[in-house]
Amino acid sequence: MQKVVLSELDSGERVISERVSGVRSAALGFWIDVGSRDERADRAGVSHFIEHLLFKGSRRFDAQQIAETFDAMGAELNAATSRENTVVYARVPDHHVETALEVMADMVFAPAFAEVDQEREVVLEEIAMYEDTPQELVHDLFSGAVFAGHPLGRPVIGTAEVISTVSRRALSAYHRTAYAPGNVVVAAAGNIEHDRFVALLQRSERHAGAPASAGTRVRRPLAQLPEPGLRFQRKETEQYHLCLGAIGISRSDRRRFASSLLDSILGGSASSRLFQEIREKRGMAYSVYSFGAQYTDTGVIGIYVGTREDNLPACVEICVEQIGEIAAGRLRKGELERAKENLRGRIVLSLESTSNRMSRLGKSLVTDTELLTLERVMAEIDAVDGDELAELAVALLAPERLAAAGVGPDEARFRAAVARASAALGEQAAA
Repeated sequence: MQKVVLSELDSGERVISERVSGVRSAALGFWIDVGSRDERADRAGVSHFIEHLLFKGSRRFDAQQIAETFDAMGAELNAATSRENTVVYARVPDHHVETALEVMADMVFAPAFAEVDQEREVVLEEIAMYEDTPQELVHDLFSGAVFAGHPLGRPVIGTAEVISTVSRRALSAYHRTAYAPGNVVVAAAGNIEHDRFVALLQRSERHAGAPASAGTRVRRPLAQLPEPGLRFQRKETEQYHLCLGAIGISRSDRRRFASSLLDSILGGSASSRLFQEIREKRGMAYSVYSFGAQYTDTGVIGIYVGTREDNLPACVEICVEQIGEIAAGRLRKGELERAKENLRGRIVLSLESTSNRMSRLGKSLVTDTELLTLERVMAEIDAVDGDELAELAVALLAPERLAAAGVGPDEARFRAAVARASAALGEQAAA
C-alpha cells in the first residue's frame, strides 16, 4: 500500500499525496502560505477578498463555467482563508481528477479578477453579517485583546474601509507576490497514484501560465508578546458574549498534545468541566466551550460563554475556578484517560475522510510542521500525565495572563464581571 509521497517541483512548489484504498474519490487542495497576519493594515482583508475572486473567473474559465464544471462532476469545491494560509479545495470522483486540476490550477494561478466591484459588495455583506453575529464577532474582539497591535489581532475577513477602497490593481499585485509557486503546496488523498497526479498537475499549471519559478516569502515572527487586553463592543443583545483566555503555544511546540487534552477537559466536550458546571448543573448558558489555535510562532487558548446579565459574574468565577483546579493538579477520577480516549477516537474517525487526510497533509507541509505517523501521535497523547497538564494550565492560563473580550448591552456591567477573573483585568476594567 502506497504511503505518503512528497515531491518538489522545479518551480519550488511542493506536492504531497496519500493513496487511500477502498475509495472512489480524491480530495485535492491548493494551500497558499498567506493569510491575514501577512497583510499591512491598509490591506487588511485582501487575502480573504482574493479567495472570493478566485471563483469569479480565470484565464480560461469564467465563473459560470467553474460552477457548472464541478456541479456536472457531482463534486464539491470551496475555499477558506485563515490567519496564516489560504486553501482552495475540492472532493471529486477519482475519474474527474484531471478536469478538477485543470480548473483549480487556472483559478489559483490565473484569476481574471473579474467582477471585482460586484464581489466587493458580497464581502461587505459578509462583514455586515459577521457584525450582526455576536457569538462570532466576540472571537475577533478577543484576538484583538490578546494580540493588541499585531496583525494576528485583526479579523481575517478584513474591514469595510479597506474592502470598499482596495483597487483591482492592488489585488492583482498582492496575488502575484503571495501566490508564487514557492508559497504553494498541493495536497491530495484518495484513489490517486502520485506520479500520475504530479504529471497532471504540471500540465494543468503550464496551461494556466503558472510562473516557472518563484521564491518563498518570509513571514515576520511575533517579536514580543503583547500585554493582555480588554475589548468590548456594545450591542443590544439578550445575552453577553464573553471570551476569556490568553496567548497559547505554537504548532511545533511539543506541549501541543497536552494542550489538546487541556482543551478537552476544560470545555471541549459534553463531559468537560465548563459544560457540566455552567450548562448542565446550573443552566446558566446554552453555549459554553473552550477553544484554541496554533500559529507558526505563537497561539491562542480561550473560553467562550454566552449568558444573560445576571449569570455573567458567576460564569466568570466558574471559569477561573475550573482553570485553577486543573492548574493545582486536582483532576477528577478517570478525567485524563477519558480525554485521551476522546482525542484518540476523534483522530481515528477523522482519518476515515479523504478530505481530512488531504488537509492533514497540506496543512503540515504549508506550515512546515512535522508530519507524524498515527502511531507516534497516539504515543504522544499517551505520554501526557497530570503533572504536565497542570504545568501547562499554570503557564498558559495564570490569572495575570488573561485577556477578555465581550459583546453586550452594558460595558460597565461587563467590566465589573470580568474584573473577577484577575487583578490585572480588574485594573483595566476600572480604567
